[in-house]
Amino acid sequence: MTHREHKSVVIVGGGQAGLSVSYYLSREGLDHVILERHQKFHSWRVNRWDTFCLVTPNWQCRLPDFPYQGTDPEGFMVKDEITDYLDAFAETFNPPIVENCEVTKITKRAGGGYLVDSSQGNYSTDQVVIATGGYDNPIVPPYAKNLDPSIVQMHSVDYRRPEQMPEGGTLVVGTGQSGVQLMEDMHLKGRNVHLAVGPAPRSPRMYRGRDATDWLYEMGHYHMTIDKHPNPEHAVSKTNHYMTGRDGGHEIDLRKFANEGVSLYGSVSGMEGTKVQFLPDLETNLDDADDSYVGIRKVIDDYIAKHNIDAPIEPAFEKLWQPEQEITEIDCEKEGITSILWAIGFRPNYGWIEVDVFDDLGRPVYQRGVCKEEGFYFIGLGWLNTWGSGRFLGIDEDSRYLVDAIANKAKANLRAVS
Repeated sequence: MTHREHKSVVIVGGGQAGLSVSYYLSREGLDHVILERHQKFHSWRVNRWDTFCLVTPNWQCRLPDFPYQGTDPEGFMVKDEITDYLDAFAETFNPPIVENCEVTKITKRAGGGYLVDSSQGNYSTDQVVIATGGYDNPIVPPYAKNLDPSIVQMHSVDYRRPEQMPEGGTLVVGTGQSGVQLMEDMHLKGRNVHLAVGPAPRSPRMYRGRDATDWLYEMGHYHMTIDKHPNPEHAVSKTNHYMTGRDGGHEIDLRKFANEGVSLYGSVSGMEGTKVQFLPDLETNLDDADDSYVGIRKVIDDYIAKHNIDAPIEPAFEKLWQPEQEITEIDCEKEGITSILWAIGFRPNYGWIEVDVFDDLGRPVYQRGVCKEEGFYFIGLGWLNTWGSGRFLGIDEDSRYLVDAIANKAKANLRAVS
């Protein structure tokens, strides 16, 4: 019979979400353990490029009882500052974490609770919190294998600096937050950069005297819960608006980069040999991103007008560049492109969870992180409850809510056996 150590709660994942839950469990006096596949805060510490920085201002860093305490609340912490902040939070309590411990299976236990198997021992537990996030498997489309092997392919998770890429041009695929920032990272180093533009929206950075996120926070946008959202399916599935916190923060207008020599194409649709095919959607994607940008400006304008706020006037938006034609195929050899940098996201891996907490598409089903299977929870995912869920801004509220549910169930369990 397999020996199992018993813990009231097992948390899988040692990032900011898992440790935030641990913080409140510790305050409740509930015994628990955190099982982390690598080191705590691994994604921040390892899976980021050298010039990585926050996209949201530092004041939004609000871990439990540990808000940002630096001297630049409107600035954007760089990679090492972020990990220092996280490490300092962990030092405020003694999280019971087991590092380099991969969870291999979770099943239901006869009579209630769960069995957790891991590379460093097995556990029985009354309750489980999944805090692994959604960044397990880097996405690379199947047709990538058709590309000539002389062209180097890399995913954004492995990118650190422009010097990693071979001499010659690089085609960056994807215009979410990572894609546009990596494009800029290489462009600023004088590299020959090509960009496949997807349907991601963009946002202003500073607008009418303040960071756009400051306005949106004040307007209550970040307090809207998913159950009150007019289009929850769209909210959960859509890509984040792109901008950057680099060098004090600025917006990213891809038309500006086109004027500076970055070659823009539509969405990649296929690859064969040295050739890459694109959909004829570049102009549509640029226009849609600008519509999002202008829409955010308008809601801020309306708020300012409604409340008679004294704020500086901004010039009207103008398109800086228009594509002369839609290019639907290029030959990398002729264009001097020697590498592809994939920045089209990740997929979660829940294959090790053998509990009925998923829908037909393999997505976890919950209400504010609480599953129908008693004592099973998720945290750290986008729109778990609000826009800030999965981000520094909302993790305190989410973790407090889950721990309240965990503590209430633990008390009910005690009453049931007494």
